[in-house]
Amino acid sequence: MNAPDITADGILGELNARHLDALESEAIHILREVAAECSNPALLFSGGKDSVVLLRLAEKAFRPGKFPFPLVHIDTGHNFAEVIEFRDRRVAELGERLIVGLVEESIRKGTVRLRNPQTDSRNAAQAVTLLETIAEHGFDACIGGARRDEEKARAKERIFSFRDEFGQWDPKAQRPELWDLYNTRVHPGENMRVFPISNWTELDVWQYIAREQLALPSIYFAHERQVIARNGLLVPLTDLTPPREGEAVETQVVRFRTVGDISCTCPVSSDAADVAAIIAETAVTQITERGATRMDDQTSEASMEKRKKAGYF
Repeated sequence: MNAPDITADGILGELNARHLDALESEAIHILREVAAECSNPALLFSGGKDSVVLLRLAEKAFRPGKFPFPLVHIDTGHNFAEVIEFRDRRVAELGERLIVGLVEESIRKGTVRLRNPQTDSRNAAQAVTLLETIAEHGFDACIGGARRDEEKARAKERIFSFRDEFGQWDPKAQRPELWDLYNTRVHPGENMRVFPISNWTELDVWQYIAREQLALPSIYFAHERQVIARNGLLVPLTDLTPPREGEAVETQVVRFRTVGDISCTCPVSSDAADVAAIIAETAVTQITERGATRMDDQTSEASMEKRKKAGYF
């Protein structure tokens, strides 16, 4: 029998392992609650790190059987190619069903209208396509990877977050959640957004990725990329995000802390090329991932809440 590790590192490691075990157990319970209580749920999978963690939790909750829900991605058409390639490869490995809602299709139908459909940000337009996808397939619950530490509006969310018949969220009309008891009742046309990793932090996510040895899209790790310094952010140089007059393009070593629509997602300067280095970097950062990387969250302090009220994730 091995002697217990009573060094400071050993004790901290044991406490951290117990912490991750507790978060994992809570999330698995929530996923099984969705499967038991909801008639037609779906799991939102974008290929990002939080949804990768959700997939592993779903595996632990339901394997060796198939997932009791399809995977859903709302594709703006302006996603990073590395992320879409990873999404498709991961779904194929799992052998699960993927439903893709296309913002391009909403534009074609006229339910999304942009001044310039080829270059305007489609991030907020995802809400329309998501609601259309929910209505088309009759989903009564959508499981997502949002966390309360990401942003002030997300901190107001319940784990089972009610949406009315218009798909809208009212932070003043959320249901109480006592211990691990959840009210999943909805009428036709209403639905729930369910967030099993609400209580996780960005650091928790990366430590879980390390423990489970989860694969991720390559853009999460340090790489060289052409960027433009703008409003305190590093905007990636792409056809959708060209330099403005007077702006300089430079090549930097960067990584992405979060991935989304190209038009609003920025990398951060970093040489963290593996998960261990990212964990060390995340442990000391004082800026949230959305605060450091999302242009759409800088338009006003209420940007996210306004989008959520309209049906956003």
